[in-house]
Amino acid sequence: MASMSFALNRFAAKTSLSSDFDHSSSRRNFPPPNRVGLKISSSSSTAAESEPDLSVTVNGLKMPNPFVIGSGPPGTNYTVMKRAFDEGWGGVIAKTVSLDASKVINVTPRYARLRTGTAKTDVIGWQNIELISDRPLETMLKEFKQLKQEYPDRILIASIMEEYSKTGWEELIDRVEQTGVDALEINFSCPHGMPERRMGAAVGQDCALLEEVCGWINAKATVPVWAKMTPNITDITEPARVSLKSGCEGIAAINTIMSVMGIDLKTLHPEPCVEGYSTPGGYSYKAVRPIALAKVMNIAKMMKDEFSEKNCSLSGIGGVETGYDAAEFILLGSNTVQVCTGVMVHGYGHVKTLCAELKDFMKQHNFSTIEEFRGHSLQYFTTHTDLVRRQKEAIEQRKAEKRGLKSDKDWTGDGFVKETESMVSN
Repeated sequence: MASMSFALNRFAAKTSLSSDFDHSSSRRNFPPPNRVGLKISSSSSTAAESEPDLSVTVNGLKMPNPFVIGSGPPGTNYTVMKRAFDEGWGGVIAKTVSLDASKVINVTPRYARLRTGTAKTDVIGWQNIELISDRPLETMLKEFKQLKQEYPDRILIASIMEEYSKTGWEELIDRVEQTGVDALEINFSCPHGMPERRMGAAVGQDCALLEEVCGWINAKATVPVWAKMTPNITDITEPARVSLKSGCEGIAAINTIMSVMGIDLKTLHPEPCVEGYSTPGGYSYKAVRPIALAKVMNIAKMMKDEFSEKNCSLSGIGGVETGYDAAEFILLGSNTVQVCTGVMVHGYGHVKTLCAELKDFMKQHNFSTIEEFRGHSLQYFTTHTDLVRRQKEAIEQRKAEKRGLKSDKDWTGDGFVKETESMVSN
């Protein structure tokens, strides 16, 4: 598995591309890395003394680290995205854009927090009812272009979403790609505000509709396409599978979980409260991480079983606050890890802490690169029936080991009586 690739309009003419280019499509097809197995071994003294390498190359896109700004408030405009690059984020996914921003009208307040106490660190959950970008598309496109001119070697990904219209999707893709962005993330998962217009989760929850729209997108796009999945579905592997079969290079998961943050027991009104009313919104931050890990694990196993020969990617999202959290997503197969609410809580400089903590984890296990441990923990997930079988076999094995000595050399002075008893049959 790998993720994203270069925009072809930033390469030379198609004829100059090597044999790894798939001439049946307009996007470059990079061969997957040779990952027959993952190794955990002691490093040499030289490797042990060197710093772990956090850089990742995902479908040809080189990032200094796997930490990517997730689509949302941290990627709303040129100023904040520039700040993210300056602070050292591996990549930035801008806030979702569509053709007609005039239809996007946000309200305030639009956030609510779930706390376990009164301190800032006591926040464990975050709900939003915020919509996609309300800025004119042309303004966002100018800023994308400016960012790519100023940071040509940094990875900028456009998040896009459009109504159910083939020509609309084609126009949006064409205009966005002309700015030089490196990849597209398709928002098939926004849980609020847009589904009534057959946008966001309305597409991601309908596999037939998803297949059709993915077909339009992948026929037009010349840069890599990620499909961002909604967790608000029974089996998240179904839309992920449809997206990959329809030509998407990668999957991003998860978007926020549909939720009601709570009721103010003094006013009896729901939160966030807008003129006395509210609407269900998307839930994120630390409390969703176990759910996100399960969804990512399921997608990763499906991708490993069904798409191992393709250069498919997985970007893990959901409750990442520390570098150790990120390590868990990578151990489950994620190529990159997105952070959105964490930036809103800790700021753009938090990436330095994330990198330091991920390096610390790698040092503890003598890992020198991300690829050395990516996907390692998938092998330890199985069915409950298999867990029962494994435990039964382990118990029987332990009993067998206690039953007698295998050789005369195993006798000990201190345990002589117990060792004798272990070989008595009655």
